[in-house]
Amino acid sequence: MNTVRFTAKDASERQFASALRKNVNDYFRKNNLSTKANTAMIVKTVVLVSLYVIPFVLILIVPMNSWLALLCSVVMGIGIAGVGMGVMHDACHGAYSRKKWVNDMLAGSLYLLGSNVLNWKIQHNVLHHTYTNVNGLDEDIDHKGPIRLSENTPLKGYHRFQYIYALFFYGLMTIVMLTNDFTRLNRYSKMGLLETQGKGLKAEFIKMLIRKLVYLSIIFGLPLWLTPFNFWQVLLGFFIMHWVASIILSFVFQMAHVVEGASQEDSKHDIGTDWHVHQLKTTSDFARNNRLLSWYVGGLNFQIEHHLFPGICHVHYKQLALIVEQTAKDHHVPYNLKPSFRAALFSHTKRLRELGIK
Repeated sequence: MNTVRFTAKDASERQFASALRKNVNDYFRKNNLSTKANTAMIVKTVVLVSLYVIPFVLILIVPMNSWLALLCSVVMGIGIAGVGMGVMHDACHGAYSRKKWVNDMLAGSLYLLGSNVLNWKIQHNVLHHTYTNVNGLDEDIDHKGPIRLSENTPLKGYHRFQYIYALFFYGLMTIVMLTNDFTRLNRYSKMGLLETQGKGLKAEFIKMLIRKLVYLSIIFGLPLWLTPFNFWQVLLGFFIMHWVASIILSFVFQMAHVVEGASQEDSKHDIGTDWHVHQLKTTSDFARNNRLLSWYVGGLNFQIEHHLFPGICHVHYKQLALIVEQTAKDHHVPYNLKPSFRAALFSHTKRLRELGIK
């Protein structure tokens, strides 16, 4: 796999990185805090998992009309997205607990989406976090069907309308993952990335296939067996559940990296900046004062802090943001902040429109 190197252009960038680590470490030491989950995080985990599981159980055991079942499917989609952002994400980074088995167990909540933990860790933890917004390495800015997310990829005529049709294709994300996880696993094997994780292609392929069959048997098969709903009604509920989850997940992730002020790089060239500075240049926070949003999206609106300190649980991000922003200011490093969810959404839409014409 081709990689790029991050090289600080001057001493000030190295000083920023050193000062940032010291300031954050001092915060936890002076306040005698663990960097991992607290009681509030455990309560959140229970609430978000319940938001997914309870509506599904109700569909299976309580007689209801199709409209009420459809509403339950929407709530399940909201729950799936919440679990993905607020539980699985921290666990996959080892940020939830100091105990590996706890992180592994909660990372497995990704199987509730029908997806695969190993693929996620490679795609997100290894590629996205190491090479943020680097075209050719960060798959988050690869083409999403007909959506162009990188200025370093070919421009097509239909891209001029992507800011309009993006909503539909964003909604297909988790459904597409059900099948493209297999091709992605094969690609990672060819890139040598499975070997770096101590995994083999054949064994992981079989395990993935079994997990997906179990997932489909539960989420699709049980309603067909235990409820009076027909195949097309269950299929519609399944699609809506995934579409709702995908819309939420797609926009939250894209509003952190594909917005105004977030730079992009080409993997053909080494990057002449320190890795920490690169994270600030390619990432944006948004709606930091929206407590409900921050709770639900697992602190992913504090994306700068997450990229700099992925091993720290997101319950600490609000306080870390003040430290990171001030340290960046002291060292004249840009800090990209969108004041609200609406501002971030508008900025992402504007960026999509720009990427569609040039």
